[in-house]
Amino acid sequence: MLDPTPTGLRSGEPPLLQTIGLTKRYGDFLANDAIDIEIWPRQIHALLGENGAGKSTLVKTIYGLIQPSEGEMRWLGEKMVLSGPSEARARGIGMVFQHFSLFDNLTVAENVALGLDGKESFKDMSARLEEVSNVYGLPLDPKREVWQLSVGERQRIEIVRALMQDPKFLILDEPTAVLTPQEADQLFIVLDRLKAEGRAILYISHKLEEVKRLCDTATILRGGKKVATCNPQAETAASLARMMVGADIKEVKAAAGRHVTVPRLVVNDLCLEPDDPHGVRLAHISLELKGGEILGIAGVAGNGQDELFAALSGERLSPDPGTVVIDGQAAGHLSITQRRKLGAAFVPEERLGHGTAPRMKLSENALLTGHAASGMVNHGFINTAATLKAVDRTTETFDVRKAKRDPEAASLSGGNLQKFIVGREILRNPAVLVVSQPTWGVDAGAAAVIRQALLDLAAAGAAVLVTSQDLDELAEIADRIAVMFHGHLSAPMATADASREKLGLLMGGSSLEQKETAHAVSA
Repeated sequence: MLDPTPTGLRSGEPPLLQTIGLTKRYGDFLANDAIDIEIWPRQIHALLGENGAGKSTLVKTIYGLIQPSEGEMRWLGEKMVLSGPSEARARGIGMVFQHFSLFDNLTVAENVALGLDGKESFKDMSARLEEVSNVYGLPLDPKREVWQLSVGERQRIEIVRALMQDPKFLILDEPTAVLTPQEADQLFIVLDRLKAEGRAILYISHKLEEVKRLCDTATILRGGKKVATCNPQAETAASLARMMVGADIKEVKAAAGRHVTVPRLVVNDLCLEPDDPHGVRLAHISLELKGGEILGIAGVAGNGQDELFAALSGERLSPDPGTVVIDGQAAGHLSITQRRKLGAAFVPEERLGHGTAPRMKLSENALLTGHAASGMVNHGFINTAATLKAVDRTTETFDVRKAKRDPEAASLSGGNLQKFIVGREILRNPAVLVVSQPTWGVDAGAAAVIRQALLDLAAAGAAVLVTSQDLDELAEIADRIAVMFHGHLSAPMATADASREKLGLLMGGSSLEQKETAHAVSA
C-alpha cells in the first residue's frame, strides 16, 4: 500500500489535524472506536465507509458539535479541545453539510451573515461575499432571495460562507449529490485551487470514481473502526468498496431477455400548480411506461420531481382523471389508497416523516402502506401476525440490520431504513412502482441490493419509474432516461444514448428552456 502522506510533509513537521485514539461511546455502543487519522495541508483526504460506519460522528467531533469520550485531537501538533463549532471555526475549521441550512425567504447576503461573527458591517460583508464568490468561480448575487436559486447555487452559498471564514481545513459532506456533471466539474476546479493554496479538505462521498479522481488519500471506516488508509488513485472503485463493506459487492445485473409488455403507467399532458409558494409548476408532463421497463428521471433537485411524485402517488389530485392512468384505469382523481388498490406502490425521497413515521414500529409502518392491498386487515381488525411477517420477510430478503425484531423506524441507520422502505413496497409485487432517490445517502452494499431488486421487479413485469440525481445509478438500471427542468420533462432517450454531457446540458436547461418558451408562446 502506498504511503498516503503528501510528498514534502514527512520531514518532522506535524500534520494540520491529527486524531489519536478518538472514541465516542453512546452507552454500550461505540460509534467511533480509537480512530487515528492525520490530515495534512495541500491534501484532499477522503473519508469513506458504509452507512453507520462512524463518519458523521467523527466529523461532528472534529467540528466541535459533539465531545469525544476518549482520545484527543491535535491541531498543528498541539492538543485541541473544542467547546463548539464557533471555536472550531476560530481555529480555521470549516464545514459544509450535506443538507443545506438556509432560509428561503432571506437573501444570499442575509443567509451568509447568519453564519459569520458579525464583526464587519452588512455592506462590507456583502461586498466581500461578492468578491470571494467571483474569485473562486462560484458567482452569487448577494441581493437575490434563496428561494429563487437553483440547488447548485444554494450549495455555492454554503461553500462561499465557509470560505469567507478563511478556513485552513474544510470538511465537505457529499458535496456533489445535488450538482449537474458540469457543476461538479467546476467544484473540482475550486477544490484543486483550495488545495494549491495550502488548505486541507476532508471529503465525504459515496461516489468512488469521484474520490479516485479528486483525492490524494482515503481513510476507510467500518463498524466505527478505521480499517484502512490508502491512496485511492492506486485503487479501483471495487477495491475501495470491498474495504468499506468487508466483502465483494455483488454485481448488479439485469435479467437477460427482459420482456416488455403493455403500458402500465401513462401520464397525459399533466399540468399542476404547486401547493407551495416556492414549489414548481408541472407543465405538460407526458410519459408512457410499459411493464418490464425502468424509466429514469434525472434532474437537479427542486425542478419538479417532488411535485411529480405527489401527482403520481395521489398526494396531489389532478382535475382531469385521465392525466394519470394506472393499468388502463384513469387515476388522476384517485387517492393514494385507491391507487394502491390498482397495484401501484410508492417510495418517497424522505425516509423519516414521509416514507415512515419515525416513532412507530416497523410493523406499524408496514401496516400504513400495506393495509389497502394485503391481508394485514381482516373485517376491520389488524392482523398483527401478518404485519410482523411482512417485517420479517423484508428483513430477510433485503438484509435489514436492526437491534430487535420490530424496532421503531428512527432506530435504524439510513441505509437499513431505506432497504426496509424499498423492500416493503417491492415485496407487494406491484404492477407499478414509483420510487424517488432509491439509494440517496446509501452505501455501496445497500445500493447494490436496492438496484438489483428494482431490476428484478421490472423483470417480473412491473413498470418502474425511478427519479434520481445519481446519473451512474440511472445508467446502471434504467432502459430510458428523461430529464426534469423547471417543471418540464424532456423526451426520454435510450440509456445507451444518454451521455453524461448530454444529460448535464438538459439538467441545466439547455433545450428544455426552449420547450418552456414554446409552450408559453403557444398559450
